[in-house]
Order: sequence, then structure tokens, then C-alpha cells
Amino acid sequence: MIGKYTSRTLALEILLWVVAVISFIPLMALVNVSLKAKGNPSGAFEIAGNYTFGNYAAAWEEGRLGPALGNSAFIAIVAVAIILLLASLAAFPLARLTSRLSRGAFYLLMLGLVIPGQLGVLPLFASIRDLGLVGSPWGVIIINVGGAMPFAIFILTTFLRETPRDFEEAAALDGAGPLRTFFSIIIPLMRPALGTVAILNLIAIWNNFFIALLFLSGSGQETVPVRINGFVREYSADWPLVFAALVISSVPILLGYFALQRHIIQGFAGGVKG
Repeated sequence: MIGKYTSRTLALEILLWVVAVISFIPLMALVNVSLKAKGNPSGAFEIAGNYTFGNYAAAWEEGRLGPALGNSAFIAIVAVAIILLLASLAAFPLARLTSRLSRGAFYLLMLGLVIPGQLGVLPLFASIRDLGLVGSPWGVIIINVGGAMPFAIFILTTFLRETPRDFEEAAALDGAGPLRTFFSIIIPLMRPALGTVAILNLIAIWNNFFIALLFLSGSGQETVPVRINGFVREYSADWPLVFAALVISSVPILLGYFALQRHIIQGFAGGVKG
């Protein structure tokens, strides 16, 4: 039976609309500035002067955003695929084994959540340089995978601990081995959590500026954030082009988020229960 529409429901709806409007304000400012022609007032909330879509074409051509989008997509997709595979392979035994060794390994991995990544920049750079991967997207992929593993393992392990073992036991009775059980039973069960890990890491890797700047700057294989940074010069910045480039760069990741938002909510729900 559907509950009655009460004053509390109305208050919650009003609150949600207020939050939605507040969340929309930065997007409005972003689009507003990105459409302003040169010489117009540059205030983010000033609606005045001439508007033009030419800023988007100029940002695309001058910033060479096409290759940058390709580099960002390659790094993000490959890194996320590796993260999902390795983290799920680690989460399965960590969630199912109850030995002290398993618990100790889990807590050791969780230390990666509290140790700042910046502490390892110099050793990382030396290691990537020795591997000959400075200026290569593969160096950035390796760093992103390593940095994302603790959180990914945490989400997947806590999710698995809340899932029943009935299907695994039935598969074992039918003669399925650990690998067959993992790919046929565990992976389908973890889809909501995998979706959560995928979209959160896609956003983080796509927007990662520092690592890409450090390892790819000047290589010709820069990612979108590094290319956008090129619009900001020492003493001036062409803000309409910067904001137009930001809008262009946000479209792919927004589409990915909307495609996976149901899995994100389900995955967090499972993780919270754990």
C-alpha cells in the first residue's frame, strides 16, 4: 500500500529540490562562461553580452583535445579493467577465508587508504624512469592501478562478506573448481560493487592531474587535464576556452556515471552493510 503524502514528505521533496538547485549552480556558471564571446563580462553569473559556440571549436583545436581525450580514455579504461580484475581476485579469498593470515593481509592492504600517495612520488618516479615508462601511458596506468587497489579491495571484500555462500557450495558439489566458481558465480554476484568501483575509479583517473602532469607532460600523450592546463598561462588565462574545454572533458565521464548509477547505489548499499 502506498503511504500517504504527508507534510514530512513535502518537506523532504522541497529539501531535495533545494539541494538539486544548489548542485546545478556550478554547472550553470561553467556553461555560462564557456559560451561568452571575447570582450564580454567574464563574471560566472553575469548573463550579458554575446554568446558563441565558437569557444568549443577553438578549445578543441587549440587544445588538441581529440588526442587528449583518446589518451585519457585509454588510460582510464585499461587501468579500471586491471583494477577490477586484480581487486576481485584478491577480494574473493579475503572475504571467504577466516584465518589470521587473511585478516592480517586485509588490514595491511587497508593501510593504503590512510597513507598519502604524495609520500611515494619520488620513489615512484625513479621506478617508472628505470622501467623506461616516463612519457608513456603505461607508466600512469601502473601508478593508478596501485593507488586504487586498497579502496577497490575494501569495497569488494565488504560486499562479498554480505553475500550468501549457497551458490558457491552448490557449485562445489557439482565439481566446479575455485576459478570456475569465481568467474561463473562470484563475478555475477559482485556486479553492483564492481560497477561502484568502476565508476569511482573512472572519475578519479580521468580527472587525475598531478600524476599525468608529472609523467606525461611534454610527451605528446598528455591527458585532458594536462591539456586544459595549457590554456592557463603565467600571467593570463582565456577563461571561456578553459571552461569550454572543461565542459567537453566532462561529457564522457558524465555519460559513464549515468550509465552505471544504479550499480553505484547498490554497491554502496552492500558495502555499508559490511
